[in-house]
Amino acid sequence: MRTIIYQLLPRLFGNSNAHCIPNGSIKENGCGKMNAITIKALEEIKKMGVSHIWYTGLLEHATQTDYTTYGISLDHPAMVKGCAGSPYAIKDYYDIDPDLASVPDRRFKEFQNLIARTHRVGLKAIIDFIPNHVAREYHSDNTPPEQTQFGANDNPALTFSTANNFYYLTAPLQCQFDMQGSSDKPYQEIPAKATGNDCFTPNPTRNDWYETIKLNYGINYSNNRSTHFDPIPDTWFKMKDILLFWASLDIDGFRCDMAEMVPCEFWSWVIPIIKSQYPDIIFIAEIYSPHSYRRYIHEGHFDYLYDKVGLYDTLRQVSCGSMPASAITGCWQAIDDIRQHMLNFLENHDEQRIASDFFMGDGIKALPALIVSSCINTQPFMLYCGQELGERGMDEEGYSGLDGRTTIFDYWSVKTIREWRHNGLFDGKNLSESSRKLQNIYRSILTLSTGEKALSQGLFFDLMYVNNDTPQFNPYKTYTFMRSFQKEHFLIAVNFDCKEVVQSINIPQHAFDILEIKQGTYQATEMLSGRKTTLNICTYAPCQVCIPAYSGVMLKF
Repeated sequence: MRTIIYQLLPRLFGNSNAHCIPNGSIKENGCGKMNAITIKALEEIKKMGVSHIWYTGLLEHATQTDYTTYGISLDHPAMVKGCAGSPYAIKDYYDIDPDLASVPDRRFKEFQNLIARTHRVGLKAIIDFIPNHVAREYHSDNTPPEQTQFGANDNPALTFSTANNFYYLTAPLQCQFDMQGSSDKPYQEIPAKATGNDCFTPNPTRNDWYETIKLNYGINYSNNRSTHFDPIPDTWFKMKDILLFWASLDIDGFRCDMAEMVPCEFWSWVIPIIKSQYPDIIFIAEIYSPHSYRRYIHEGHFDYLYDKVGLYDTLRQVSCGSMPASAITGCWQAIDDIRQHMLNFLENHDEQRIASDFFMGDGIKALPALIVSSCINTQPFMLYCGQELGERGMDEEGYSGLDGRTTIFDYWSVKTIREWRHNGLFDGKNLSESSRKLQNIYRSILTLSTGEKALSQGLFFDLMYVNNDTPQFNPYKTYTFMRSFQKEHFLIAVNFDCKEVVQSINIPQHAFDILEIKQGTYQATEMLSGRKTTLNICTYAPCQVCIPAYSGVMLKF
């Protein structure tokens, strides 16, 4: 079965407040809870062909909400992005965020119940691992007694040491913005520590990851990035223990934030250790440098890498009309030897929503890209909660601003998700007709991609090279390929144009040889519409296919 990952932010998913205000507090806007992710919710998600859920933002992170009643220290507001705070400014690697618990004192038990529910319906659970940086005021209240806090044994007089967990600068922190905020005194850090986005100056700006501190894995950035991995740096051991801690709690995978900002040597060391005890656990790398892909797979031992710079970026440009559909061929060719390790997607929390005014303006217009991304080969596919409903991401929530993304910094409620949930009924009655239609199409395409062996296991054959220069085929707006498993075959063609087209598709002899197809006339079913048709599959004449606007055909024969 193909891996289909569903990214879900509990903070947003379970929030039913239809009257949120920008920059609202948790009391004003509310916050989704883990308990809102019910058996019914998980069953409905599974119906889309989903195999894994990535629960985003579970670990305790810096926030402007006061949890001192529960023994959690208060964060300085000037060092927190948004009222809720970034899920990637980790304050305690060993704890669950109290925002997400119906009863904050029972947050760990509620997390364990969530994982148990996930498994009960036959889904697997992925959580974040954020290895590169921590919150400015990191302090773990749940660290096992045999472990020490990050930085507890550091020598701040040394700008670099493998015994230090942080990098120390020679001056106090002096951000290029207000460092007091709503507090009665400014935030102080003497000496300053390097900021999470490799900012080695005591004067980070608003555009830097100023709310985070860079962790030291044994790279001396002040000395031409010289490496010091023997003896093994202290940070490596701490991170290994954190991974083992969460793996022991029955999770099924880690999505590793900005994995390439951590040396590959660390992953090469730590992942085999984790997998020696938990062999089925998966590691997904957020990575954006194609020249590093093979190293992070073969040496770093990652199971999957983001295919952002290749397929995502290309499909976005093709969908928006700034690149020809034929450019898709170069995407799979560039990673053909590692294709099973590449994770395809069209949305995630970092990217703009397809239906936003900054992208396509309408989720239905991305159906060609969806078919390609989820069916082009056997690699996994990820979708972002609300994507299948046409969520526009056009709210101005607060810190996030109006940018076509759904906020990860603010307490907020997402309209389409709220309508789909319908107070836990998930009956679709509150969804608009367009959202309901799009959801049904997503369900059809993704369940086909997992349920049809030709799509989930079969061979892939790109037909573009014999169609790019023919007058009856438009390679700028049409992409076509075949999938095949034993005697079941698919001819797939997608149309990125705003109007219906009829394309004449050539099939070369090589395809018949590779896919073991006999030439002849076949009765085919168009799997998205159920329409029956006759296909002449041969080398001596093109196969004529009518493709709807902003859509595709998946012809099974």
